[in-house]
Amino acid sequence: MNTLEAKRVLETALICAQQPMPLRDMRLLFDEQVGVDTIRAMLDDLVREWENRGVELVALASGWRFQSRPEMRVFLDRLHPEKPPRYSRATMETLAIIAYRQPVTRGDIEDIRGVTVSSQIVKQLEDRGWIEVIGYREAPGRPALYATTRQFLDDLGVSGLDQLPAIDGAPAAVPTPGLADPGGLPGSGDPAQGQLPLEADTPPAPANDVTLVADEPEPPSPAKPVYGEAECCASAEPECPAEPGADRDDAPTEPTPPSVRA
Repeated sequence: MNTLEAKRVLETALICAQQPMPLRDMRLLFDEQVGVDTIRAMLDDLVREWENRGVELVALASGWRFQSRPEMRVFLDRLHPEKPPRYSRATMETLAIIAYRQPVTRGDIEDIRGVTVSSQIVKQLEDRGWIEVIGYREAPGRPALYATTRQFLDDLGVSGLDQLPAIDGAPAAVPTPGLADPGGLPGSGDPAQGQLPLEADTPPAPANDVTLVADEPEPPSPAKPVYGEAECCASAEPECPAEPGADRDDAPTEPTPPSVRA
């Protein structure tokens, strides 16, 4: 098989793939004569060949995929007029804190936001596949440590945390002590996946899928309840009674829909 034929096979596999395809899966398409360097060169060629089309080949956190270009969204949305999911300001602020300060506990998030984090907010982000528990802090109660997932990066259309919008004047991130049996952050060990700092109460606006909108800052809760008491039950409904001292999901925000895959 020559390079031209191999590139056609790779292009077809990427177009037909239901999920982003990592390099290890691409190697299964060929025999040992086609190595990783050759596959990377073919990917670069495909990126250039699709440069002036409505569909582009992009590298994401979990692999490569074809997707529609952002400027095509206004036309493609006419085929799907249904409204995208809506998320409250409190939910988006919580997600932003986890994205920029991961790994963090619920207590860390509460210290930054100044209010109790509702269990429903955490469950909603977990159900969406944007956050997960990667370990437990060696502290009283061994609180769970949360981090974002590769699905979160894929939905934003980025390949690493370093591609999130920078925050001017933010303090340098510090290592989190007492991490027990961490599952690892997305792409841990890769400089492009390092930990980024967060300027408190200033959620960013990522590229594609999610719009993190910050309204006026909320006043701090007069009395913060003991952690873990009176948690609301997690249900499939987007709204649920807030915990004592918790902020209410009173200002839903509408995330920008992701690019449509080819």
